[in-house]
Amino acid sequence: MTKPKMTVPELEAFLRAEFPQAFAGGEILIETADGSTSLLRQPYSEKMLRPGGTVSGPTLMALADFAMYVVLLSAIGPVGLAVTTSLNINFLRKGQPGQDIVAAAKLMKIGKRLAVGEVLLLSGTSPDPIAHVTSTYSIPNIG
Repeated sequence: MTKPKMTVPELEAFLRAEFPQAFAGGEILIETADGSTSLLRQPYSEKMLRPGGTVSGPTLMALADFAMYVVLLSAIGPVGLAVTTSLNINFLRKGQPGQDIVAAAKLMKIGKRLAVGEVLLLSGTSPDPIAHVTSTYSIPNIG
């Protein structure tokens, strides 16, 4: 396991300062981040739902992207300009209304300029993922 370059409290402080439009509202909680994995939770809210009562795709995509950003920052440190270059999502089953969404992210490879990872999205306490995401991030030249 890689030693994290940012702890959860450091990540939260950085994100509140640098990315308040996505993080300051308390809508996404960072439970763990250890330099190779992260676990985020988005507490249930009715604004997550699309017509038909299922959790919306944009909600799931945003949480997965944020989980990748968090795990990457925990691995490389406070590099705010790391950006998503690709995100592929496979919706596997319906996310249930009334349940928190949990994002379990894992870095698969970090290079000098790119990082690749995957995220499993879960609904409530079910072990069956509702979506599987692969994502690539571009890491800016900071040297």
